[in-house]
Amino acid sequence: MSKYVYPAVFTEEEDGKYSVTFRDLEGCYTCGDDIEHAIEMAEDALALVLYEYEAEGKEIPVASNLNSIPIDSNEFVNYIRCDTLEYRKMYHNKSVRKNVTLPEWLNEEAEKLELNFSQILREALMQKVKNIR
Repeated sequence: MSKYVYPAVFTEEEDGKYSVTFRDLEGCYTCGDDIEHAIEMAEDALALVLYEYEAEGKEIPVASNLNSIPIDSNEFVNYIRCDTLEYRKMYHNKSVRKNVTLPEWLNEEAEKLELNFSQILREALMQKVKNIR
């Protein structure tokens, strides 16, 4: 699963900035200069932490119900959404080298047609991943 929604606690600080914590996720917190910036930073922090959970094979905690989270008078709770697949596409987009085994006849025919093996494999894999998700 790559799409998640978790409740975030927004705390308005004395200087008008916001601190944001995700109480369901250890080490998931951030801040912003204003509410718009805090929401943007919360989306990024959530995607980063959940991506790390996925990469390490850690169990993803169940998100709490929005109304079950206790808050102080200078706080409010809002759901934040993220997509770890989109996060990976943005931040982990370096190319890696793969060896591929093909029948000799297919290799020869593809070379005659001057086909770009990397591009064709990339497009086929992207389509396959899209169809599975």
